[in-house]
Amino acid sequence: MGNEIDQDNTTGTPTMRNPFAAVHTSPGGLAARVGKFVLPDRKPIQTPHYITITSRGTVPHISPDIVRNSTAIGSLFIGLEDFLDKAPQKIPVLNVPQSHPHESRLRKFIAAQDDDILILAARRAQPVITPQANTANAVAIITSSGSWILEHTKWLDMVPKLRPDIVVGFADLAYGHTPGVKRREKMVDRTHAFTRDATRHLYPESTDSTDDSSELKTPLYFAPVLPLENTQQGLYLQDLEDELRPRVSGLALYESASLCIIPESLADLPRLCISEPWVPQEILRDVALGADLFTIPFIGDLSNAGIALDFTFTPSKPTTTETPASAPKPLAFDLWHKSYGTDIAPISEGCQCYACQKHHRAYIHHLLSAKEMLAWSLLQIHNHHIMDQFFEAVRQSIASNTFEADVAAFEREYESAFPKQTGQGPRIRGYNSYVSGAGEPKRNAPAYGRLNDALEKYAESQQSSVATPDTNAEGLERHGFAEKSADL
Repeated sequence: MGNEIDQDNTTGTPTMRNPFAAVHTSPGGLAARVGKFVLPDRKPIQTPHYITITSRGTVPHISPDIVRNSTAIGSLFIGLEDFLDKAPQKIPVLNVPQSHPHESRLRKFIAAQDDDILILAARRAQPVITPQANTANAVAIITSSGSWILEHTKWLDMVPKLRPDIVVGFADLAYGHTPGVKRREKMVDRTHAFTRDATRHLYPESTDSTDDSSELKTPLYFAPVLPLENTQQGLYLQDLEDELRPRVSGLALYESASLCIIPESLADLPRLCISEPWVPQEILRDVALGADLFTIPFIGDLSNAGIALDFTFTPSKPTTTETPASAPKPLAFDLWHKSYGTDIAPISEGCQCYACQKHHRAYIHHLLSAKEMLAWSLLQIHNHHIMDQFFEAVRQSIASNTFEADVAAFEREYESAFPKQTGQGPRIRGYNSYVSGAGEPKRNAPAYGRLNDALEKYAESQQSSVATPDTNAEGLERHGFAEKSADL
C-alpha cells in the first residue's frame, strides 16, 4: 500500500498528502462520483460512504469487539470535547503512555483497531449549542464539566499527542444562532487565520509534504468550508487554492449548499459533509452534488428510538414495462409497536446482518419493553448494516451511469420522513444533548417516577398524605393493595 499511494494523483491513484482519487464521475460539473480514500495501513474507504459518529470515542451501544466482529465499521468521527474538562492537566487521553513515538494515544485510549481511520474534530458531529463565546483565538465547546473555551494553540499542541489520522480544522461556527453581517465577516477572518496557522504548525516549511515514507507521520488536514455564500468567503477559498493548497488534504463542509461553491482547482480533494441529513433522500441529493463522505446522526438517533431502518437503494435494470404506482413504503418501522410483540420475522426480510440472522422482531420488541440495552446494540448493528448496503448500491448506480434515474425511483418508492418515536430510549447524557430550556420537559424522566405515582395514588386512597402500616391485610385489600391487573 505504501508504494501505491506514492504515485502521482493524476493517474487516479491517491498520494500521501491527497489520499483520495475519483474512480468514476457522472457527466456534468457538480456531479456524483465514485472514489477511493486510502491511507497507509488503514482500511480503504470506497466513496460515497459515511463516517461513523462516536461518543467518547466509541460507537454507542456497541463494544469494540462487536464492532470488529459484527459490523463493517472502519472509520470513526471523534469530538475532542468528549475528552476534555476544566482541568486540562488531568485529561486522561493526553497522558496515555506510548510504546513508541509514533503511537496514537487516542487510538490506544479508545481501543480502536489498528487499521481504523480516526477523524478528530474539536466538536462532535452533532454539537450542542453553546453561548456565543468564540474569539479570534478560541472556540466555545461543551465538555462533561460544562462549557469551556478551547484555545487554538492548545488544540494544536494536543493534535501531535493524540495522533489521529485526519484532523478537521478549527472553524468559527455560530451553532444555533443566525449571524449578522459583521459576525459573518469575523467567521471568515477567524477561520482563515485558524487554517493558515494550523497548516503552518503541522507542516512547517522544513518538512517535505511529499515524503515518500509509507507511514503517515502527521495527520491529514481537512480545511473547513463555512456555511456561507461564495462571495462572503471568496478570499479564504482563494487562499485555499493558492498558498494553502499543498498542505490541505480534504474539505469539511457544514451544509449541502457549500458543495456548489468549491473551486474547480479543489475538486480533487475529498469532501466530508459534517451535517445532519434527516432522511436518505437528502443524502442522495448531496451525493448528486459531489459529496464523498458523510456524518449521519440519524443512524444512532433511530437506534435510540427503537426504530429499525428498512430501505434499499436499487440500481436500475433495463425494462420496458412500467410498474403501477403504489403507496410509498416506510423508510423504517418502530419496534416499540405492540404489533411486533409476536412477530418472529427478522428485522428486515433478506437482511444479512447479525441482528437479523440471529434474532427476530418479537425478541427486540421484548428487549425494548424491558429496557434491556441489548435492544439498542442489535438495532445499531442492523441500522449500520442497512447504511452500508445503501452506499454500496449508490456506488454501483453511479458507476453504471443510472444514478439520476435511480434517485427518482427511490424518492417515488419511499416516504419522505421517518416514523415518529413512540417509546422511551436510553438515558441521554446531558453534555451530549440539547439542554432543556425554561418550561420544557426534562430530557430524562425521573428514574423512580412510577413508584412515586403509585405512592401518591395509595396515599389518596387512604385520604392521607402519608401511607401508614396501621391496618391489617383486610384493610389493605379494601384499598386495592396488591390487586391483580385485569390484563395480566
